[in-house]
Amino acid sequence: MSYTLPDSRHAAETLDEHDILGHAHDFFDLPNGKVYLVGHSLGPATHNALDALEMAGGRSWRNELVKAWNSASWFDLPQTVGNKIARLIGANEGEVLIADSVSLNLYKLASAARTLARTSTLIVEEDEFPTDQYIIEALAALAGADFVRVAPGEGLNTVEATGGVLVLSAVNYRSAEIRDIADAERRAQAGGGVIVWDLSHATGVIALDMKASGARLATGCTYKYLNGGPGAPAFLYIDQSLTARLSTPLPGWMGHARPFAFEPSYDPANNIRRFASGTPPILSLAALSGALEVFEGIDIGLVQAKARALGDLVIERVKGMGLEVTSPEDAACRGGHVSFTHPHGYEVVQALINRGVLADFRAPETIRFGVSPLYLRFTEVWDAMDDLKDILDHDAWDDPAYRQRDTVT
Repeated sequence: MSYTLPDSRHAAETLDEHDILGHAHDFFDLPNGKVYLVGHSLGPATHNALDALEMAGGRSWRNELVKAWNSASWFDLPQTVGNKIARLIGANEGEVLIADSVSLNLYKLASAARTLARTSTLIVEEDEFPTDQYIIEALAALAGADFVRVAPGEGLNTVEATGGVLVLSAVNYRSAEIRDIADAERRAQAGGGVIVWDLSHATGVIALDMKASGARLATGCTYKYLNGGPGAPAFLYIDQSLTARLSTPLPGWMGHARPFAFEPSYDPANNIRRFASGTPPILSLAALSGALEVFEGIDIGLVQAKARALGDLVIERVKGMGLEVTSPEDAACRGGHVSFTHPHGYEVVQALINRGVLADFRAPETIRFGVSPLYLRFTEVWDAMDDLKDILDHDAWDDPAYRQRDTVT
């Protein structure tokens, strides 16, 4: 199915009526009267996620207690849930593990990648998500390796020239620009370098094929387009041909070949589980497992197509308001959110929230609209753009109440 750009609310209604993904909206437990444009930051709850959370806590934990590690298969959840994500990123079963956070996984993977790279140089671009920059700089200091922070877009040239390790987002958190993973891998590997991919803003909204693209290492969060819930654990991907060659710098008992032998010396598991550190957060894992059920039977290519169309609608309307769009206008180069600027971006977002349109702000003046395709309707986005226009036309953002900064923006 292809989606066309609606030029009226009636056209948006027609798209919704014939949307092959329209049924997915009912999988989500969304509050009435709200338009949620922040799925790129924290996805909303699904009914199945909440049911799975209740099952894990209200039944298994309450009734089975410690036995649930076996009776409810808690111990296997990091791998069984990882297999659900494998399909969404183009990986094989056994190549994806749910573990820890993106920050810790970046540390583990970048450290391990140094044994594959021609040099130990660690590279990051200066517009990467802050965590990615902090972790890699700290790893370089601890490892005594060269650390290079380069200008946006220069990471590939640098890893190609140095043969080091580059941490790179598949979709930029601010602009939503998509990287060509296959081309990046060809260039990096030709120079003896290694890329550790951050898939946080890509998984669940664009079609990924890590195996076919030649990607070898990646991590990503599960609480954005995967709707795993606040603080849901991250995942990591390792090409299975490399697993036995890599060692984690943070060995934990869950990554031991025989965790319940309680041996004093570390013997890593012979699969991706060697990159697990501590005990998995079972309640969060259960919710994530339930949330991922929404993707069963859904073609991720259709999800990407709808995200592109929704993004095009936002861009067309925003440009008509005279605002600067900082995301790629070419939908093929854009992920699941659209960024644009306004000198009073924070106040504009607060005015939108007051009208039931939830968006987010990134300093100094970026407004981001996340266009999550599974639950958003074209009419909802159309109406949100009408609200934005009315706020701007009447300077409704210029209210002292909207200048009070919350901790989370």
